[in-house]
Amino acid sequence: MGLFAIVASASGEWLGGTATTGVSEYGFTSGLYGAWYTISNGLGTMLLAIGFAKLYRSLGSVTVPGIIEKFFGVKARTVSSIWLTIVMLAVGLSQMVAAGKLGQTLVFDNNAAMYKWCVLGFAVIFIVYTLAGGMKAVENTNKIHLFAMYGGAIIGLIFVIIRLRQLPIEGGGLLGGIRAVEQSIVEGTSKVAASTAPVSFWSMFPKPQIPTISSWIIASLLGACTAQAGIQPVLAAKDVPTAKKACVVTAFVVAPFGILTALLGMAARVMSENGQLIVGEVNVTNGKEALPALMQNLSDNPAVSGIVGGIILASILAAILSTVSPIILASGTMITKDLYQRVLKPKATDAEVLKMSRITTAVSGVICAVAAIALVDLQAVLDIVYAAYSLRGALFIVILLGIYWKKASQPGACISMCLTALVAIFWKVFQIATTVTDAAGKVVEKGRYPLSVGSFAITETYAAVVVAFAATIIFSLAFPKKNTPAKPA
Repeated sequence: MGLFAIVASASGEWLGGTATTGVSEYGFTSGLYGAWYTISNGLGTMLLAIGFAKLYRSLGSVTVPGIIEKFFGVKARTVSSIWLTIVMLAVGLSQMVAAGKLGQTLVFDNNAAMYKWCVLGFAVIFIVYTLAGGMKAVENTNKIHLFAMYGGAIIGLIFVIIRLRQLPIEGGGLLGGIRAVEQSIVEGTSKVAASTAPVSFWSMFPKPQIPTISSWIIASLLGACTAQAGIQPVLAAKDVPTAKKACVVTAFVVAPFGILTALLGMAARVMSENGQLIVGEVNVTNGKEALPALMQNLSDNPAVSGIVGGIILASILAAILSTVSPIILASGTMITKDLYQRVLKPKATDAEVLKMSRITTAVSGVICAVAAIALVDLQAVLDIVYAAYSLRGALFIVILLGIYWKKASQPGACISMCLTALVAIFWKVFQIATTVTDAAGKVVEKGRYPLSVGSFAITETYAAVVVAFAATIIFSLAFPKKNTPAKPA
């Protein structure tokens, strides 16, 4: 793969439903700080370029668990493959939820009964083209998706700014509108819960959100070095210089995107507060509906809103699908290479490996679709995805110890990975269980974490990283490496 092909394929891992509808939701409720989601992913990809792209390439593996085997052994490869596949599928199902909700809202007038048919329709499309072309299909479609995503976001922002200048807002435009929203929060007249907003919508470091922002940065810095869907194109690069350059370019492509979608969410909040963000006859006050609703209210002229909004919403769908295909391909690759070929059938022929790869890729897509239908609660799904990101980041701590600490052992790594997964899941389940919602299911008060230091919440990212580090060291010392006798000369 060449440079642009790698950039397009790897960007799909980071620019999906969370980078569009998810970040715009943060923009709607809390402001610009939501852009840290993509900025931190860019930082993580930069770390991969500087520190580990060359090393990973030199190990001759096509999967992250294959890399882990080089330092710990086959059992560690198997355990990491299982957990990373679960992480990939969690991310994939969240993208399918986003795609299904988008189709339900736009095509079927928000008819909940049509949600599952939207999910199944999208699932058939992305499974078919991924099976037909593998990494080549992901490369070619994601090239188109990348231009569609950025083009749509930029066009949307231009039309939104024009629209805002037409509204009767003191001070005019987005800046004046945000000032008005902040003032309404202070006065207690905001149409969205005031507790969800920081002091300033323009602040990149609002004090109440520091634990969240720092968790994103840590999880992304570490997780980018263990994200199979992002690393697989790098491992397929034609040479090491191309792999490193592609990671750097990917970082600069990914990082700014969240700023655009956060600004769109902020603009949607301004229109909502001024009664201009309408779906049917209802003014939108829910951040999850903000971006699709905004695209339907770009102009007083229905024809303009229909054409321009349709183009922009297609770009959102492009972002979602650009993530789904790499995810199911990465899942299928890990199951085939790390479990089937490495453990279950080491002597499998190339034809058998190819056949199994296609089967596991298709099954991964089906699992994402079925889970997306079963787990319609988008808030819970996104929470699970963030916990999955934390688990993936913690796994990199285990890899680092394997690279730089000679006493790191296979039992220590295996026990650490399992224990870390349990802690990350418990941390997120505890937060979900303590979240307070109203009768309509809207979050009134976000849940708390099991531990905190003063006002600083210990998120699942911190818990997973600390447990991964401590458990690997403790259990490696408790179950040291077996001394392998030297081979005779």
